[in-house]
Amino acid sequence: MFTKNLFKKPKNELESGEKEQKAPVASIPEELCISCPSCKKAFFKTDVNDICGICPSCSHYFKIGARARIELIADKKSFSEHDKKLTSTNTLAFPEYDDKLDKARKESRENEAVITGVCSIGGYPCALFVMEPRFIMGSMGRIVGEKITRLFEYATKKSLTVIGYTVSGGARMQEGILSLLQMAKVSGAVKNHSDAGNLYVTVLTNPTTGGVTASFAMQGDIIIAEPNALIGFAGPRVIEQTMRQKLPPNFQRAEYLLGTGFIDAIVDRKEHREFLTRVLKIHSGGKS
Repeated sequence: MFTKNLFKKPKNELESGEKEQKAPVASIPEELCISCPSCKKAFFKTDVNDICGICPSCSHYFKIGARARIELIADKKSFSEHDKKLTSTNTLAFPEYDDKLDKARKESRENEAVITGVCSIGGYPCALFVMEPRFIMGSMGRIVGEKITRLFEYATKKSLTVIGYTVSGGARMQEGILSLLQMAKVSGAVKNHSDAGNLYVTVLTNPTTGGVTASFAMQGDIIIAEPNALIGFAGPRVIEQTMRQKLPPNFQRAEYLLGTGFIDAIVDRKEHREFLTRVLKIHSGGKS
């Protein structure tokens, strides 16, 4: 008579009857570790943070917060924040937008998707804005545009160089035309700043897309990017579906844009402070 255990392999216990003792697996709290999406290896967050948010194994660039970037490039205790209390409201009564804003504030611990202010880098004063990826993916709403516009206006009055770090999924759809208007508003402030003889440097990080790319991200006098950063207006899949053509390898990546002349240089994250110091020194004629 056939039974379900007829072809089951019997256990082969050792004659001693003692089972092999497995070494206990160390339990590491998730808040202490981070997994690399590229090489799939896990590392202590402190080890990754010590090398500027770069994977120790494969050199993958992790997204880092706006304040972490400020700490990497600004002289110690030199950053003074502007318009910290400005934050978005649900002006158009868009469904669930209030909840989205509340969640973004809790996750990012920031009031808005950009931090603006003044600081010194290598002893040279400048105005600085840094976009926050954890606040609705750095999307541009009317407050983001307002804060950046105010910074350019301040920099124009004080004859300061503006350095801008961009990371964005584009214009914030929950604010409709009010969001899209920021492209023109910020662009006007950039033009006035340039006409006054001031320098504007943009640092494009992964990803910089949509209305931010179509306006102030690509208006810098000097445009640099981090390695392998995605930079473009519409996404690659949207373009392929529209054109019905296969796009070239690494299309819209920083390396491709450098080869086609859209950006001036690709700079490793660990070298940003040194690079920006040299640029500020040259522009100031060596006078700090």
